[in-house]
Amino acid sequence: MAKADDSSLDPEELRAVQAAARRALDRASAWGIYPTPTAVILEAASLKVAPASAFDPRRITDYLLGKAESAAVALKSAIAKVFGIYDAGEQLIHIDDTVHKSKQNFLKLHEAGHHELPSHRSAFRLFHDCEKTLDPTISDLFEREANNFARFVLFQGDGYASMAADHKLELKTPMKLAGKFGASVYASCREFARTHHRACAVYVLEPVTYCEKTGARAKVRRIEASPDYLRQFRRPDETEITLDHSLGRVLPVGRKMTRPTTVSITDRNGQAHECVAEAFDTTFNVLLLIYPVKALTAVTVIIPSR
Repeated sequence: MAKADDSSLDPEELRAVQAAARRALDRASAWGIYPTPTAVILEAASLKVAPASAFDPRRITDYLLGKAESAAVALKSAIAKVFGIYDAGEQLIHIDDTVHKSKQNFLKLHEAGHHELPSHRSAFRLFHDCEKTLDPTISDLFEREANNFARFVLFQGDGYASMAADHKLELKTPMKLAGKFGASVYASCREFARTHHRACAVYVLEPVTYCEKTGARAKVRRIEASPDYLRQFRRPDETEITLDHSLGRVLPVGRKMTRPTTVSITDRNGQAHECVAEAFDTTFNVLLLIYPVKALTAVTVIIPSR
């Protein structure tokens, strides 16, 4: 099953988040510094990362010893679903340091977003010392806003899109830019598709599995597409890719990466287009990039405003 939307905001909400993100980058003088200096940005925001994370099993054990069984179960459940915590009272963030370092960078900036956005900070302080919790609708909005804050800061506004425009339209580009910005390959590929000035889409797939009827298959976790791709082809809505799907031959079965492969995609007008698709198996996910052949010959470069 595809994951729930984790980033869309209305224009007014997005402008407010990006304004806060710009202030954070300005305050830390972080523009044009690579990889994006997460530690400096946090320090400039007067935020600290807890030296002993709330995710440390010993700390969880100490906490649980003093709680009732129901509280223990609740805490275990909560910890299993999150990788970062923002403590508004202490201006402290806790990060699960067992996840990859590149993912930790995004998590730190996500929690910094809760700190930098006034409505988040005031709400978290209000609920910090009581038993109430945020309304699920507000909580979902806060998470999407924090994700966009982290995106903007980590990829330095239009910095990533500008740099990607100077590289080939191929899967190796977001893989290379991930290291440049200190991001995960997963986050870099999503940003690549969302902000590219040419038509392209990235499918984030779950690891390839096998079944008797279809053979190899991969469930769709997320799909990101550039504005030009959406205008020409509409947003893809597949829930899984099987071998009889047009992209099935691109699944990296028994290998880490699939070479560029010609496939056919039908546009909004029912016209078939020759496209190129390639995929990379990160172990955690399969990242599949697709783009029409004519996108390779386009000469106009337009960086989308943010």
